[in-house]
Amino acid sequence: MKDGFIRAAALTPKIRVADTVYNAEQIMQGIDEAVEKGARLIVFPELCITGYTCQDLFLQDELLAGAKEALCRIAGHTEGKDALIFVGLPLEKDGKLYNVAAAVNDGKTLAFIPKTALPNYAEFYEARHFTPAPDQPSFIPFDGSEVPFGKELLFDCDCVEGLKVGCEICEDVWTAQPPSTAHALAGATVIVNLSASNETVGKDDYRRMLVEATSARLIAGYVYASAGDGESTQDLVFGGHNMIAENGVLLSEAKRFANQAIYADLDIHRLRHERRRMNTFPAADTPEGAEKYLTVPVHMKKEELSLSRFFPQQPFVPSDEGTKNRRCEEILSIQSLGLKKRLEHTGCKCAVIGISGGLDSTLALLVTARAFDLLGLPRVGICCVTMPCFGTTDRTYENACRLTRALGASLTEVDIQEAVRLHFRDIGHEESVHDVTYENCQARERTQVLMDIANAKGGLVIGTGDMSELALGWATYNGDHMSMYGVNAGVPKTLVRHLVRYYADTCNEEELAAVLLDVLDTPVSPELLPPVDGKISQKTEDLVGPYELHDFFLYYMLRCGFPPTKIYRIAKAAFAGKYEKDVILKWLKDFCRRFFAQQFKRSCLPDGPKVGSVAVSPRGDLRMPSDACAALWLSEAESLGHSE
Repeated sequence: MKDGFIRAAALTPKIRVADTVYNAEQIMQGIDEAVEKGARLIVFPELCITGYTCQDLFLQDELLAGAKEALCRIAGHTEGKDALIFVGLPLEKDGKLYNVAAAVNDGKTLAFIPKTALPNYAEFYEARHFTPAPDQPSFIPFDGSEVPFGKELLFDCDCVEGLKVGCEICEDVWTAQPPSTAHALAGATVIVNLSASNETVGKDDYRRMLVEATSARLIAGYVYASAGDGESTQDLVFGGHNMIAENGVLLSEAKRFANQAIYADLDIHRLRHERRRMNTFPAADTPEGAEKYLTVPVHMKKEELSLSRFFPQQPFVPSDEGTKNRRCEEILSIQSLGLKKRLEHTGCKCAVIGISGGLDSTLALLVTARAFDLLGLPRVGICCVTMPCFGTTDRTYENACRLTRALGASLTEVDIQEAVRLHFRDIGHEESVHDVTYENCQARERTQVLMDIANAKGGLVIGTGDMSELALGWATYNGDHMSMYGVNAGVPKTLVRHLVRYYADTCNEEELAAVLLDVLDTPVSPELLPPVDGKISQKTEDLVGPYELHDFFLYYMLRCGFPPTKIYRIAKAAFAGKYEKDVILKWLKDFCRRFFAQQFKRSCLPDGPKVGSVAVSPRGDLRMPSDACAALWLSEAESLGHSE
């Protein structure tokens, strides 16, 4: 499918125990519904053709023959359906009975995968009827063909590059050495599990954790389909707890006790990128035992999938309020502990911060106050320096002063207008020309003031710039780009806002909360151009674009390795109704251009703590040459406008 997506489905039909004709009808109906909804990987529960709870009826020839006949009907029904489907049944081979998953596609039964781990404890008695999977794959005659039979099988689907499917059955995933581990090491990017996990109090939590953790450990998609209503309730109840996870994230989960079909769009390209990124994940041809695997080709059409997957507009910010608050507290702790260590190491009892009344310097000051508290240092040792110049407004100036007072720090004011005018004269620049020189002279003068005050006081200059600005190069080289420790270097702009808001909500100090809320309400601006009617005339997002778009681009480019085409596609889905597609494309092109062109600023960043899964420090995640060419990315981005 286009861009590496494939839609998976986990379905629980309402069966009748031992009624293979009826059950086949329900399964075929489920296949039709799933295919209609775009599913191309469809998973049914363990032994669903007969029912898991048949007990000693599994030993009856009539049931086994009925199961085989039902499978032939189901396989025939899949002709032209263009999907890989897994269904469970009992199957006899060489005088032994096996609990198997049958893989069917386009009218044929492709393979049988027998269960490896047969539980025979507590309420389970599978060893009474079934034999564990043999060590080596073999073949079994079925419906006029020789069909692969074994646990070491992979299904190589040509509709998505890198889509290889491995299969395990219920208890297999609960064991110390599940087959899914070997499957993934042999190249499987998606694992399916046909299950019949009964319900007991609290078991769903453990089951969910197991599925999420397995998908994370294997860096894989995991499709889990479980038995539900229709199984015998003589001693057990089955809840149909279907789940689809991807690399530790639960994408879809069924409501229990409802036999609910669930769907999710798995991103195979993202999984492959993550495996490439994590060099501890071995190559598919290296693990011991991988050579034993048989690969079964599966042919399906390549087509564009109309995505139903949710992409948050702010991928750096959790959508759940409780999770977001915990994340904010954690990030503030990482930032403040990083600065605490640096202050301890240098022996500095003074920190120097350029305070502007804007979001970034506000967050840096809050972090510094926390670090001083951790060290038991008086906050008066935090030297806040406000440096008004041509673009400073009364609002930001007052907020800078109020914030400093509310936190108990010391305040120094240095009006840099005359110093900048003198510099203009020295370099022959006309003050009336409001170009990049006009702006950068102010930024560099401010940095010089901070550095020299730090020298005079024996202090440390705290950097205020955030990760989004560094990604775009929205910083003056050797101006606000430079500091002695950059506490915000790992925090994107969209997250800065939430951190400040969290601090305002939890500080229990009325005056501090009031000024923080006003800072949050102030437009983001470098304030380097003269105000108009006393108000900010230079709004950053009017110049470089909305930060929420750039943070979206940054996350999916660096964290997921997505190309411009895929980023554009998911951005249109995420921001539908908020930004027109031409606006998204305009800023995507600008992001690609700026990200490459401004790497030289990131190559010499000051130290600062990494706080999330994305970082742009040359000593953190990003090893990128300053003179790398953006041609491939820009060419692809430019082509997007012509292809619509």
